[in-house]
Amino acid sequence: MTQNKWQALRDHHAGVAARGIMDLFADPLRAGQFSVQAGEMMLDFSKTNIDATGLALLLHLAEQSRVAAKRDAMFAGDKINVTEGRAVLHTALRAPEGVKVMVDGVDQMPQVHAIRARMTAFAEDVRSGRFTGQGGAITDVVNIGIGGSDLGPVMATAALAPSHDGPRVHYVSNVDGAHIADTLAGLNPETTLVIVASKTFTTIETMTNADTAKAWMAQKVANPGAQFAAVSTAADKTAAYGIDPARVFGFEDWVGGRYSLWGPIGLALMLAVGPEAFGEFLKGGRDMDERFLSEPFAQNMPVLLALVGIWHNQICGHTTRAVLPYDQRLLRLPAYLQQLEMESNGKRVAMDGSDLQTESGPVVWGEPGTNGQHAFYQLIHQGTRTVPCEFLVAKQGHELELAHQHLLLVANCLAQSEALMRGRSLAEATEIMAKKGLTGTELDMQARHRVFPGNRPSTTLVYPKLTPFVLGQIVALYEQRVFVEGVILGINSFDQWGVELGKELALALQPILEGKQGTAGKDGSTAALVKFLKS
Repeated sequence: MTQNKWQALRDHHAGVAARGIMDLFADPLRAGQFSVQAGEMMLDFSKTNIDATGLALLLHLAEQSRVAAKRDAMFAGDKINVTEGRAVLHTALRAPEGVKVMVDGVDQMPQVHAIRARMTAFAEDVRSGRFTGQGGAITDVVNIGIGGSDLGPVMATAALAPSHDGPRVHYVSNVDGAHIADTLAGLNPETTLVIVASKTFTTIETMTNADTAKAWMAQKVANPGAQFAAVSTAADKTAAYGIDPARVFGFEDWVGGRYSLWGPIGLALMLAVGPEAFGEFLKGGRDMDERFLSEPFAQNMPVLLALVGIWHNQICGHTTRAVLPYDQRLLRLPAYLQQLEMESNGKRVAMDGSDLQTESGPVVWGEPGTNGQHAFYQLIHQGTRTVPCEFLVAKQGHELELAHQHLLLVANCLAQSEALMRGRSLAEATEIMAKKGLTGTELDMQARHRVFPGNRPSTTLVYPKLTPFVLGQIVALYEQRVFVEGVILGINSFDQWGVELGKELALALQPILEGKQGTAGKDGSTAALVKFLKS
């Protein structure tokens, strides 16, 4: 990407930066022209300072970045993860029968469908009671993983709570013993199934927790391995752990952890909601894939969402992004997207190893509404930094008997995006406080505290109801958004070398903390912290 391609957008932004977003709505057609639909889902990005010229420049940026060619290469099985020499085919996990995906001349889909069939059979056995623990039918499932082996299933299991009709599903990720202890407390080891999710079966946090769970189960169960399953490719290690190969589900190296929810990593989700609902989730993801593949960029929801992100971060200089689902069951979506975006696009070098010529991905964070309104909205409304916000809301909730509460929820969602854009001027605040009887310097001071700068951008994603199909659409939408942003930035969104150094140093520190080694070679701060922790 040459600098002049960025420069055209920066020059345009410099000319419109002082313009109010509200002013753009002088055009009565703006809301329709700056929104896009995908089936029953709509993305509104009209509450941003992107105008027709800016959108045209952004679309041109996507075309010049060869997004279409690289998209097609990803779906075709080309090894676009160049630093690891791998294809990137999480999309294959949700592809239907009849689709071929070739890697090194071999169609990967028969294996994908075979593993899914095994997952389905096992899930049906557990859910029906044909597979039992020592004490009878499985009542609880404990999924032990971390990162991509945890965040996706945790998020989706919470999101699809209305579809739960299987055993209770619990998740453990943190190596902090409190997590596994609190999760196992109150469970019956004789009716608990443990899933260990680790591709290599060596992830230290996961295996430490797995050992703890196995020891807990062994207190009551004669053969704890019989109540363990694994999501792993290390067949020798899972066998040594006592897990029957029939309960081991592997996946290929062309599936990155944070993109792996669609396959065996989703086993715990399938156990909770059943194979049929899990299949609907896959269909929703595939629906978004097909739209991403076929629709022109000007009507392509993943592309447009990515371009809005590029506009706000790389062009406007807003380095953070708040994800605000007005849907309690999406409470873990911000954390899931945090990993998806920040592990994928939190890079400092381009594909060829040269320094990036622009900022990399944004800081992603958020909480569900309306909780966030009583926590951090103060900053996004009146703070000194502009935080682009991404609202998500359903037309309808599952609790029809509480429709009045859903109406209040939606009203709050729409009000917040309107307030961020509209703001409140000093004149308006002064008039309000004057009506309360204030005058003089007291009036001026109190009014200034009630000014909202406004002109703060947001998008709103509206979907019909949070079903398995719709959740699949949402997750795939954000996956493809991250891909498009990465292509435009010229980086590899599918490696994560930034997590390695800390792991290496942690392994080196463990024997020091155990007293087996001294702190020679450690910096003064780390050595002092070790000394204090051991004192």
